[in-house]
Amino acid sequence: MARIFTHPPISCFTKLGFDLSSSHRHLRRLHFRPTFITLSPTQSPCKNWIRRFVAMDSSGTDSAKELHVGLDSTTEEEYATQSKLLKEFINIPSIDKAWIVNSDSGPQAMLALSQANLLANKRKKFMLSGHISKESNQSVNFHWAPFPIEMTGASAFIPSPSGLKLLVIRNPENESPTKFEIWNSSQLEKEFHIPQKVHGSVYVDGWFEGISWNSDETRVAYVAEEPSRPKPTFDHLGYYKKGNSLDKDIGSWKGEGDWEEEWGEAYAGKRQPALFVIDVDSGEVKPIKGIPRSISVGQVVWSPNSNGSAQYLVFAGWLGDKRKLGIKYCYNRPCAIYGIKFVSDEPKDDANGFPIHNLTKSISSGFCPRFSKDGKFLVFVSAKTAVDSGAHWATESLHRIDWPSDGKLPESTIIIDVIEVVNCPEDGCFPGLYVTGLLSDPWLSDGHSLMFSTYWRSCRAILSVNLLSGEVSRASPDDSDYSWSALALDGDNIVAVSSSPVGVPEIKYGKKVLDAAGKHSWQWLNVQNPIRCSEKVMSGLSSLQFKILKVPVSDDSEGLTEGAKNPIEAIYVSSSKSKENGKCDPLIAVLHGGPHSVAPCSFSRNMAYLSSIGYSQLIVNYRGSLGYGEDALQSLPGKVGSQDVKDVLTAVDHAIKLGLADPSKITVLGGSHGGFLTTHLIGQAPDKFVAAAARNPVCNLASMVGITDIPDWCFVEAYGDQTHYTEAPSPEDLFRFHQMSPISHISKVKTPTLFLLGTQDLRVPISNGFQYVRALKEKGVEVKVLVFPNDNHPLDRPQTDFESFLNIAVWFNKYCKL
Repeated sequence: MARIFTHPPISCFTKLGFDLSSSHRHLRRLHFRPTFITLSPTQSPCKNWIRRFVAMDSSGTDSAKELHVGLDSTTEEEYATQSKLLKEFINIPSIDKAWIVNSDSGPQAMLALSQANLLANKRKKFMLSGHISKESNQSVNFHWAPFPIEMTGASAFIPSPSGLKLLVIRNPENESPTKFEIWNSSQLEKEFHIPQKVHGSVYVDGWFEGISWNSDETRVAYVAEEPSRPKPTFDHLGYYKKGNSLDKDIGSWKGEGDWEEEWGEAYAGKRQPALFVIDVDSGEVKPIKGIPRSISVGQVVWSPNSNGSAQYLVFAGWLGDKRKLGIKYCYNRPCAIYGIKFVSDEPKDDANGFPIHNLTKSISSGFCPRFSKDGKFLVFVSAKTAVDSGAHWATESLHRIDWPSDGKLPESTIIIDVIEVVNCPEDGCFPGLYVTGLLSDPWLSDGHSLMFSTYWRSCRAILSVNLLSGEVSRASPDDSDYSWSALALDGDNIVAVSSSPVGVPEIKYGKKVLDAAGKHSWQWLNVQNPIRCSEKVMSGLSSLQFKILKVPVSDDSEGLTEGAKNPIEAIYVSSSKSKENGKCDPLIAVLHGGPHSVAPCSFSRNMAYLSSIGYSQLIVNYRGSLGYGEDALQSLPGKVGSQDVKDVLTAVDHAIKLGLADPSKITVLGGSHGGFLTTHLIGQAPDKFVAAAARNPVCNLASMVGITDIPDWCFVEAYGDQTHYTEAPSPEDLFRFHQMSPISHISKVKTPTLFLLGTQDLRVPISNGFQYVRALKEKGVEVKVLVFPNDNHPLDRPQTDFESFLNIAVWFNKYCKL
C-alpha cells in the first residue's frame, strides 16, 4: 500500500488527454485542497486522481468522509459511463456552409464542416469536396473525397465567383497581423499580412460579417475591426508623454484612454466594424472613407459592374451614436442599407471619400442586401416589425429596390414590398418570413426567383419567392416534419441539409422538375451522407421516434387576436421501446430561449444523447415563438411569466392525458428565457417537476435591468411595448419587474435544481442566477451549481457544452431513478 500526496502531477493530465490550461482553470474553480489518500499497489495514482477530479461538486468537497454531499462510487461510475457515450454524440460534425463551383470535370460541391475539439476547447474547421455526377437515369451522385482537409487556424474561407480561387482568412489571436491567402486549384498563389495599424480581426460572426469578391475577382471587400485608437502613454515616473509616443522605454506603459460603447454580448473587446477593400494582386488594403463612425457596417456586397457605370459597395449599417444595446440575437436594432461609390484610383489624400447613400430611408430596418444576377434588383430583408414593436425578433418582410442601370443613385429610392408581414396565417399556409440570412447566391436561372430558408411553425423549410409577383412556394417537401435548409444552388437545383430530432443531418439534392399542372417543383434525391456516426450513436438513435403535437391553448384572456388563439405545437421525442413494461420513460420538458425564438424539429447532439439514455422529450414552442405569425408572437410581451408558463403546463398536461408521460417523472430544462420559464415553473407548479436544470436563467428582471446589455428587453417583455423604456427605472418599474420574475415565487420552490452559469455573460449577468441560487439554499432546496469562468451567454464552448450536458444527465438520472 502506498500513501501519496494527491495534488495532481502534470503528467496526470497530459497522459489522459486534458488540456493543461483548461485543467488549471478547473483547479481554480473547484478550490482544491491537498489531500492524502491510500492506494493499493495495483491502482494508478494518475487515474485515481482524475476520478476524484471528475467527482468534485461546486463546493470543492474532496475528502472521502464528505462524499455524501459530493459523489459516491456509484455516481462516479455513472459519470465515467455517461461521459463515454456523450463523447460519441459530441463528435458528430456540423455542416456549416456549402458552395457549388464549376470545374473542367463538372460541378464540385464544397462543404465547410466543424467538429468539437474537447482537448483544445475549440471547434475544428475542415472542408470536404465532392464531384457531382448526374446520371442518365435522373439520379445524382456525390463522389466525396476520401478525407476532409482541416483548415487549421482558418477564420473564414470564401470561393471566388468562378470557383477558380479560394480566399482563406486567418485572424490573429494577439497583436500579430491578419493573414489573407489566395489559393488556386493546386497551390497557394499569394499571401498578405495585414498589420494591426491597418485593421484588426476580420468580422466572421454572421452578423457584421461581410466578405465579398467583385465580379472580375480582382478585389475583395470585407468588414474588419478598425485600428486601435491612440491611448495615452506614461513614462516610468508616471509623467504623461506628449504626442502619443511609441517609444518602449523601460517602465513606460499605455493608459486606457476613453471607454467606448460595444455591441454587448459576444462583442466584448471588439472594436468598431469598418469597411475595407483588398487588391488580390498587390495586397494593397484600402479603408473606405466617408462612412461615419456612428454607423457600424456589415454584410457588404458589390453592386453590378456594367456599361462602365460607377460601382458601389452596398452594406447594412447599424446606428450606434448613442448607446449600443446588445445586438447578438436582437433584430430590433434600427439599421439601413447604404451604398458608397468605389473608385480604384481615388486620390490617397482625399480624407472625406465619397458621400454615403441611405437607400432605405423610409423603413426602420434593412439588412442582407443581395443583387440579382442581372443587376436589375437589389433585395433585402427587413425586421421593421421587431424595430417598431421592440420584440427582439419578430416576423420579417422582404423588399426590392430597382437598381439604376446608369449607376446613378437617386436622392430617394422606391421600396417595393415582395413578402409582407403575415399576422394570422391560415392552417397549413405560409406563416411569414423568419430567416437568419440569405445565401450568397440565392437566385434561380430566371433571374427573379429567390431561394431562402425560413421557420415554418416547428420546422424549417426551403421556399422560393417570385420577386415580380410576390408568389411564395415551398421547395422542401410539403409533408415533411424534418427541418430543411438550403446550402447552395447548382443552377436551378438545390443542395440542402435535412435533419430531425432522431436523425443526423443529411445532404439532399433537389432537382427542379415540372409537375403535372405545369408548375415547377423539386424532386428530392438522397445522396451519400458525408457525416459518419459511431455504432453507439446509430444504436442509440435507431429506436427513437418523434411527432409534432398540436396543443390547444387554455387561455380566457380578453383581447386575444385570432392568431393567439390557435393551438401551439410541441415536438414529442421518445423511444419506440417506451412503455414496454407499462410505464413511460421519464420526460424532459425542453424550453427554448428568446422568448421570440423557436425550437425547430432538427437534430441536436445534446438532446439526442439525452433521448438515447432513456428520456422522452417534450419540446414546447409556446406562444411568442417564431414561425406562427405575428399575432401569436406579439401576444406574449407584457405577459411573460404567465402566458408562456401556462402554455408549457398545458403542453405537459396534454402529454400526460395522451399517456405519453408519467406525472411522477417529469423534469424541465431551459436556458436564458427558457431558464426564466424553468425557474418560474418550479415556483408556480412546485409539485410538477422532480428535477430541473437552468442554463444562464433570467431569475429577477428587477436586478437584471440595470446590468444587462439589453435593458429594453426587460421593459418590452414586462410592459408589452417599448414606450416605458428608460435608463433609470422607477420604483414602480422595479416592482413590476419583480412581480413578473421567478424570484417572486421563490417561497414555494422545492424542486432540486441544477444551475449552469457563465461568468462572462453580458446578457443575463451571473449575479442574476447567484441571487436565486442563494435564496434557494437559504430555504433548504437542493441545488448544484457549475460556473464556467470563460464562457458567455450560450455556454457553447466544447468543454462547457460537454460538461453541462453530462451533469444534466447525471442530475436527472438521480431524481428519475433511471
